[in-house]
Amino acid sequence: MIPQEKSAAVTQGLREAFGVTEFEEIRTITKGRTSSLVLRIVVRGNPYLLKIIMRANTISPARQFGCMRAAAEAGIAPQVRYTSIENGISITDFVEEIPFPASEALVRMPAVLRTLHALPPFPGVENRFNTTCLFLLNQGAARDGFIQHFRASNIFSKSECDEFFGWLEQVAAVYPHDEANMVSSHNDMFKPDNILFDGQHVWLVDWEAAFRNDRYADLAAVANLLVTNESEERAFLKSYFGQEPDAYQLARLFLMKQVAHMFYAMAFLPQGSPGPVSQSESAPSFRDFQRRFWTGEVALVDSQAKGTYGKVHWERLLMNMRQGRFEEALRIVSERHAGSQVPTPEVAVQV
Repeated sequence: MIPQEKSAAVTQGLREAFGVTEFEEIRTITKGRTSSLVLRIVVRGNPYLLKIIMRANTISPARQFGCMRAAAEAGIAPQVRYTSIENGISITDFVEEIPFPASEALVRMPAVLRTLHALPPFPGVENRFNTTCLFLLNQGAARDGFIQHFRASNIFSKSECDEFFGWLEQVAAVYPHDEANMVSSHNDMFKPDNILFDGQHVWLVDWEAAFRNDRYADLAAVANLLVTNESEERAFLKSYFGQEPDAYQLARLFLMKQVAHMFYAMAFLPQGSPGPVSQSESAPSFRDFQRRFWTGEVALVDSQAKGTYGKVHWERLLMNMRQGRFEEALRIVSERHAGSQVPTPEVAVQV
């Protein structure tokens, strides 16, 4: 089960972490989407998670393990027992998770995000490695290539592409790139598998994508999973900021949520059926899909599910663009930054 080339390194990890050279039980964890080998092991009667990075040059173990340790010390990631940057191996406590009702997650997650974003700054990444929706707002060759590749896929008609990327450019023209909102971020919480609940505590796992990023990228990912209406959105931000959100904070979150819809539509639609997206084929509502995604009833494990995931984001975006809130959010954000310095938001850090 453990690759032969990693066997000696795992034995070393067991020795350094627990003073043993063997485990009592081992099984593969298949839940979640990762290129790493993830195993549940039992040592001295206690369960732990053994993770082995299998693909070189795709993930920085130093960045990943450093961010994971900082989060563990803050109490939002499982305790780290051992890491080896050289061998790409980590051993952490294993979380015996139970179902996490979305209604409870909506209450708990703002505090988790607040703690995460208050951590000492994570390392940054180059633009081409930004795996979050903010990638679409960063001008550069990587972004342009991604857009050109999507246009060439013929998923959308030319008129649909022009409209779609017209919306994107409107957001890019006003959305600020300011240091005040660049914080330590997880960047992979659009997947419920990375948010675990043991009945008392919420844990964030899988830190491969962690780096310093715009706080609203994490906020938008979690809000798109859990928030179902504007009242809940306001309560979500109030809990995160520790005070009633102002029009600017609401507008900024709304715009980032639309960029997230664009990003996941572009990333997942081509993985479904090839060719133009069919408007005649019915898809679940965005909210219904996200509800089932959260509970584990659906998972992004095959091309059909991935294509459906892209389509529900596309249809949600279309619905939001038909409302006046998009233009209003553009105006609010644009006016806030017209000829002025970006203020530092007040964010409570206590949990």
